Amino acid sequence: QVQLVESGGGLVQAGGSLRLSCAASGRTLSRYDMGYAMGWFRQPPGKEREFVSALSRSGGNTYYGSPAKGRFTISRDNAKNTVYLQMNSLKPEDTAVYYCAAAQGPVTTRADMWGYWGQGTQVTVFS
Repeated sequence: QVQLVESGGGLVQAGGSLRLSCAASGRTLSRYDMGYAMGWFRQPPGKEREFVSALSRSGGNTYYGSPAKGRFTISRDNAKNTVYLQMNSLKPEDTAVYYCAAAQGPVTTRADMWGYWGQGTQVTVFS
């Protein structure tokens, strides 16, 4: 089993920045960089969950959904078993619950293909 705990959400003015963190734990997570793709999804109010960004299992490849390109950066700290999502130039349309996810398979934009999820952290951007 893999446990994921997000943090770092909050209220921010448009144009501001936030950094989300996802702390991963579990009996296999000492090798999470070898066995799991790590990703971020978000779910705006009244909408479906959408892909934001992900790291491949090896960590050598990064992926970004359209809303994130050029503004968000995904990274990880293996020593801390933590994945980060740096979000800059935030817009009101970025308002959503942001979820961290882990998958044993390859990176995919399909939320149903990710096996492990955190509880989510709320991000609210006001103008």
